[in-house]
Amino acid sequence: MSNTPGEYKPSRRDVLRPIEYVGGAAIAAIFTGLVVLITARDLMLALIIAGIAFIVVLVTLALLSMAIKPNAEETAEIDGDEPPAAPPASPGH
Repeated sequence: MSNTPGEYKPSRRDVLRPIEYVGGAAIAAIFTGLVVLITARDLMLALIIAGIAFIVVLVTLALLSMAIKPNAEETAEIDGDEPPAAPPASPGH
């Protein structure tokens, strides 16, 4: 699988974004599970609640990320066009 000149190559940030979502959901699930474990002292209940928290947070993060509108540079990158040039700096007024 080689990259041809017109082929899109995702940036490192784009590649690691799903890991950020899963990691954030895992942290929230561990925290929730520990709170339930400390208060209820029931391991099975803590695991169930942690699993539910993981799924809810992961779906919420995914839906919120889909709601963000890409800027002009991202849209150009998706379309395969050149990114728009920055406007020239005007002399000081």
